Amino acid sequence: MDDTTGRFRSHVEEILDALEKEPDREALVHHDRRLTAAELRGLVYAMARALRSQGVRRGQTVTLLAGNLPETIAARYAAGLLGCAVNHLYAGLSAEVHADIIRDVETRALIVDPAHLDRAADLARRVPLERVLVLGPGTGTGPGTDLSALAAAESTEVLQGAARPQDICTIRHTGGTTGHPKAICTTFGQWVSIGPGWSGEERIRALVCTTLAHAAGFMADTTLQRGGTVVLLDGFDAGAVLAAIERERVSHTFLLPPLLYQLMDHPDVDRTDTSSLRLLTYGGCASSPARLAAAVRRFGPVLNQFYGQNEAGGISMLSPEDHDPRRPELLRTAGKVMEGVEVAVRDPDGRQLPAGEHGEICVRSPQVMKGYWKQPELTAEVLRDGWLHTGDIGFVDEEGYLTIVDRLKDMIVVVGGHVYTVELEDVLNSHPQVRQSAVLGVPDANRMERVHAVVVRTPGGDVGEEELRAMVRERKGAMYEPASIVFVDELPLTDAGKPDKKLLRGRAAGPAGSALTS
Repeated sequence: MDDTTGRFRSHVEEILDALEKEPDREALVHHDRRLTAAELRGLVYAMARALRSQGVRRGQTVTLLAGNLPETIAARYAAGLLGCAVNHLYAGLSAEVHADIIRDVETRALIVDPAHLDRAADLARRVPLERVLVLGPGTGTGPGTDLSALAAAESTEVLQGAARPQDICTIRHTGGTTGHPKAICTTFGQWVSIGPGWSGEERIRALVCTTLAHAAGFMADTTLQRGGTVVLLDGFDAGAVLAAIERERVSHTFLLPPLLYQLMDHPDVDRTDTSSLRLLTYGGCASSPARLAAAVRRFGPVLNQFYGQNEAGGISMLSPEDHDPRRPELLRTAGKVMEGVEVAVRDPDGRQLPAGEHGEICVRSPQVMKGYWKQPELTAEVLRDGWLHTGDIGFVDEEGYLTIVDRLKDMIVVVGGHVYTVELEDVLNSHPQVRQSAVLGVPDANRMERVHAVVVRTPGGDVGEEELRAMVRERKGAMYEPASIVFVDELPLTDAGKPDKKLLRGRAAGPAGSALTS
């Protein structure tokens, strides 16, 4: 809220204010392009006017299908300035899923970058689109108007924001790996205070090497709001990331655990200067304590685990100080609950459980979603009595550390009890010849679930199925012993960078899981 006028000011306006304070500072880096704060700010205002000229108004939905470009960030902010809901698609989803999402959220304008013009043409055949706008000149005869050209003809002067606190700001979909994606809505009022509370006076130089549609988008917003520089890579490539960290003196970045492992395993890692790193945040899926300990030894005390959900916002953090290789039990946790967040662990009847007992993690905070887009029944299932039921199974220990042991939908029900996939993955990953693993339940001929493990060996590793089974039996008991283990060169990842268990489950359901063998 503006103290002088009482007018609501969105997070976009806060970012634009920060850009105004230091107009000459470097705000965005992409390949050979370096945009100053003034250039980015002017582009946002001009692009907002261009969108308005195309009939885009407050309360409408703007869908983005665009990569990690300066224009993508400007388009996000321009739509937000007009008070629009921004729905940023993962590029790796199928055309059918894209079309379903675009139709579902009543897209007023689809904004694409030139690399996605073929997909835009496909989508235009599948679903009626009022406007297709392109972030630059395209090739061929595909649909769309060049939004960058429209913006070049507009004024770069200040444009007052139209958003109201209750307006939907973002519509974020689940990754589409567990069925039809759900549309998660948060409001502009919830977004006024953004970012993970980074401290310190030094200038932030944040590397975005995963999609802006995921957590990297939060990081970019926080960095620009706090006077830093965002370095954009088109996607994740371990060698390119290491080179960028050294070349651009990167201080902050975000990686999903499988990408962190790729960084550690790259042949250039030990000859790359990564001393500029101050915070290497990871999260989004389960991680291996053994590999985290190795990462601390390589990169120093800079690892920072973030646990959250699109539905819940941030929940907990494991700080760099808690990433102590001498205390592996801490590396198995998701850290301590963040300030302003309440967590309760509940049993199936809704009773709160004491420290150490497993149950569903429930969250209450100002960042909990408004609800699922036009799905009141589904919203009511997960938002009950002011608490969000996350679907994650875990516990809080006596010291206040939160541990996630599984997703409710991933927990494997076997004869004699439950197998928590994260716990089994931790055991497998502790073997010195195992680089990474994924555990899932696969139904047998009698529709009973069997425990199936997919394992990536270290280079030169020759550990076999029987040795790993024996290790699991010794540490976790026969109930946790995998019925089958297959070895692959690498795990398939979703567009967000998580192990694609839906794909693995489908492969394993084939003849004896033969498609998984390598």
